[in-house]
Amino acid sequence: MARPDVKAIAELLKPITWFPPMWAFGCGVIASGVPFKGHAALIIVGVLVAGPLVCATSQAVNDWFDREVDAINEPHRPIPSGRMPGRWGLGVAIVWTLLSLLVATALGRWGFAAAFAGLILAWAYSAPPVRLKRNGWWGNAACAVCYEGLAWATGGAVMAGVSRPGLRSLSLAALFSASAHGIMTLNDFKSIEGDQRTGIGSLPVRLGVNNAARTACLIMVLPQVVVIMLLIDWHRPLHAISIAGLLLLQILLMDRFLESPRERAVWYSGFGVPLFVAGMMISAFALRFSTGV
Repeated sequence: MARPDVKAIAELLKPITWFPPMWAFGCGVIASGVPFKGHAALIIVGVLVAGPLVCATSQAVNDWFDREVDAINEPHRPIPSGRMPGRWGLGVAIVWTLLSLLVATALGRWGFAAAFAGLILAWAYSAPPVRLKRNGWWGNAACAVCYEGLAWATGGAVMAGVSRPGLRSLSLAALFSASAHGIMTLNDFKSIEGDQRTGIGSLPVRLGVNNAARTACLIMVLPQVVVIMLLIDWHRPLHAISIAGLLLLQILLMDRFLESPRERAVWYSGFGVPLFVAGMMISAFALRFSTGV
């Protein structure tokens, strides 16, 4: 039986996608307010679970159950191109799921629970009969929670030990997850043709290109406004001002994105999303140097 080479497996796991959950995990660690000393090993394990394990699993699962869609949109991908023959794609997804669970046991009760929830969402997003991605609202919500909220909560849980992260930290995790829903929509503009032909109701398919773009921008902006308001209420005005400045830059970029959403979705991801993730880290530091995190 033919076997895939290492390059095909690495491409299936999409290392470029690991950064967002690893970053969110780091935000959770910082927002916890717990000193890093004595926790280095746990932090390293947590980063591995968030990115190369749970996130990589979600990519493998998605590519296996999306192989017909990818044959239309991205025929060069490992599975539709034949570089990942037979049922190897499914096998990698199952092995990576089990490996993720095994390593996550080192993160304690709450850290393991967050990783487990992320894996459930990863399979529910792509695999039938649930296949949340058939509905752009639910599918993007699952991705946003998995990539941002759960990864952030895992970081906070790892540092908190046996207890859950603080309420303020969880509030920020939830808000940035909500905002990330719009970011997930950006990824759907490149696959409209395949989604239409295979019955996947992404937001660009459901709402049309222009309405989906405006909706994505609104979803990205509003939770960040709430974050700014919360930071002001928590007496972190400088952090609030910094995030407000980053949000203003995002809005200016959104204005250009809205002129041609389908062509500029990748462009906005490259320039606007880094501003968003910078705001995440600023808000995490706001909690680190305050009380009652």
